[in-house]
Amino acid sequence: MRHFVTGATGFVGSHLTDALLARGDDVVALVRNLAKASRVFTGRQPQIVQGDLDDPRALRRAVEGADVVFHVAGLTSARRDSQFFAVNRDGTRRVLDAARDAAPNLRRVVQVSSVAAIGPSRRGAPIDERAAPHPVSAYGASKLAGEEEVRRGGIPWTIVRPPAVYGPRDVELRRVFAFGKHGIVPVFGDGRQELSLIHVTDLVTALLAALDRGRVEGTYFASHPEVLTSEEFAVTITRAVQLALSGKAADPRLVLRIPNAVARVALRLNGAAARAVGRSTVLSGDKIPELLAPAWTCSPAALERDTGWRAGIPAAEGVPQTAAWYRDAGWL
Repeated sequence: MRHFVTGATGFVGSHLTDALLARGDDVVALVRNLAKASRVFTGRQPQIVQGDLDDPRALRRAVEGADVVFHVAGLTSARRDSQFFAVNRDGTRRVLDAARDAAPNLRRVVQVSSVAAIGPSRRGAPIDERAAPHPVSAYGASKLAGEEEVRRGGIPWTIVRPPAVYGPRDVELRRVFAFGKHGIVPVFGDGRQELSLIHVTDLVTALLAALDRGRVEGTYFASHPEVLTSEEFAVTITRAVQLALSGKAADPRLVLRIPNAVARVALRLNGAAARAVGRSTVLSGDKIPELLAPAWTCSPAALERDTGWRAGIPAAEGVPQTAAWYRDAGWL
């Protein structure tokens, strides 16, 4: 089978590409940075097409003859709200346009969306596919807009919405692991925010299950069924980092609870500082409603029912594995 993967050198995309190659499939990867591709893919190599989501010619070359498109690429931080939509909505539309032109036998588009497209949940009440979308950030609204492009794109589709994803190669949660190195646990608010999580290996198996056994025109949440508070997750990370570095899983020296009012000011200032130097950051004012929401939990029941998939890596196993990978890669 021939797959076209967008975002193939990114965190989730690289793990997905590795898994597809390992099962003997052909993979075409759309890559902006050839040097990064050579660092990421050290075993069997995908076919590389240089370009990005703004390049219709590269997209058509990459998708030509594909059986499946895995649309993983997306923007998670931006200096302006419009940049989220330019990538997560308009880039999705260009992928679909190229697929209709160059891949007449395409079986499916599998899009990696986000729980942010639907919005936060209530404590003790994980959302499912029946929930009405209510994104609370520009990022979430742009991911929802990307889903809408897929639904009306005229190609069979399946959408998978993960919550927070962690695991080897992740650069976003690396910041929290770095705090754990010093025995400090920073949490927003009172630390009671409830979280669904998924290890990247489980997310990859969920994507493959959604392709192989999921419903056409099906939308699924993919998560581990366990729920942790933000403080519990941060403490788990700290203990795992201490274990990776010293051989002993020590409790944190300090749990730093950042009051909501302080968090709002700090996030706005951090976002403004990043924009002033021409950079983007996920820790910006746009993230305030997400980071201070009571819960981000979702139910994987529909994906489990339709495909038989189950997440197999709880945080107690996956977080120490991730910390060990960061240590070995020199990221701690």
